Parts: sequence; structure tokens; C-alpha cells
Amino acid sequence: MLRLVARVYWTFSRWTLATEPAPTQPTVVLGAPHTSNWDFVLMLAIAWRLKMRFRWLGKESLFRGWRGPLMRSIGGIPVDRANPAGVVDALVQRIRDGEVFGLVVTPEGTRGGVGHWKSGFYRIAREAGLAVTLGYVDRTTMTTGLGPTLTLIGDVGADMDAIRAFYSDKSGLRPERRVEPRLREEGDPRPTTSP
Repeated sequence: MLRLVARVYWTFSRWTLATEPAPTQPTVVLGAPHTSNWDFVLMLAIAWRLKMRFRWLGKESLFRGWRGPLMRSIGGIPVDRANPAGVVDALVQRIRDGEVFGLVVTPEGTRGGVGHWKSGFYRIAREAGLAVTLGYVDRTTMTTGLGPTLTLIGDVGADMDAIRAFYSDKSGLRPERRVEPRLREEGDPRPTTSP
């Protein structure tokens, strides 16, 4: 049923699905630029069309009450932000148990107002031994999909340079909210000026 919904969506949508095939191994999928709540709808449509099983992390409050079963049914994993330490261990155990999925992460962490990406996706990928698949939304070309899958080498600057190169021409749904792909750990790239 979900694949039928996705097929109908892509038939009538003004967006074009321009994508590489879905990964066949567990991976961290970046959802970027994350500039609108509609990014989530596009992500669902991409995953359902590509027959890709995915998971995503959400704050625990999203899973309370009637929303819990719904959020879990579409791949949600609740995270207690006060105690997130067990999340990576739980993900690694799912992988060891043979589950193949893409863990969708929005590295901006919010839809605007931040000056850098959060490094959680990088830490999860390195600690769990996962590659990173570059999912994207680009309003300038009205295309969305999955880009290449990268194996991180552990050199934060070099890994982020490869990620920045891919996203350099991707605008997101709301281009004015786009955040340059840069981790706080990399420092500020702006040159310092002497007084």
C-alpha cells in the first residue's frame, strides 16, 4: 500500500525523484538541507518508492499517547535527550541482529537558527561502523533523492569536505534557512581580522 501511495505521489508531484539506488547495507542517511517540515514528507516518499526500510530518531515527547504507535510504524525510535547514551548501542545491536535500514538524521537538528551541523550523525556512523548516504532536497532544480554513499575515514575535515562538495549546490525547500555543512568541531572557517 505504501509503495502505491509513493508511486501516485511521484506521478503527480512537481518534484522529480533523481536518486541513486537505495543502499543494501545499514547506513546513516542525511536529510539535508533540513529547512522545512515538508522534508519529512519527501523523505517518506523517497523511502517508500525505493522500497527502503528506514528508521529515524525523535524526541521522546513525539511518542507519547496516540502518536507513539503511529511514529513507531513509520520508523521512529524515541530518544531520551537527557540520557541518549544507549541509542548507539541499541542501533548496533539491531545491525548485529541482521536488520538492514537507513537511519535518517537531520544534521541541522532544527529547521533554522543554527550556525553549524550537529555531529551526532558522524559519531553514530563512526561508532556503529556505518557508511553515510547523502539524502537531499533541492528547490532550485525541484529534485530530491539519495546521493552517493560515503565511507567515513575518520578525518573530520576531509570527511566534511566531501559532504560539503555534494551539498554545495543543494538549497532545501526554504533556501534562506540553509545551513552550511560544517561541524562545530571543525572550527570557524572565516578568517580572523586583526583590529
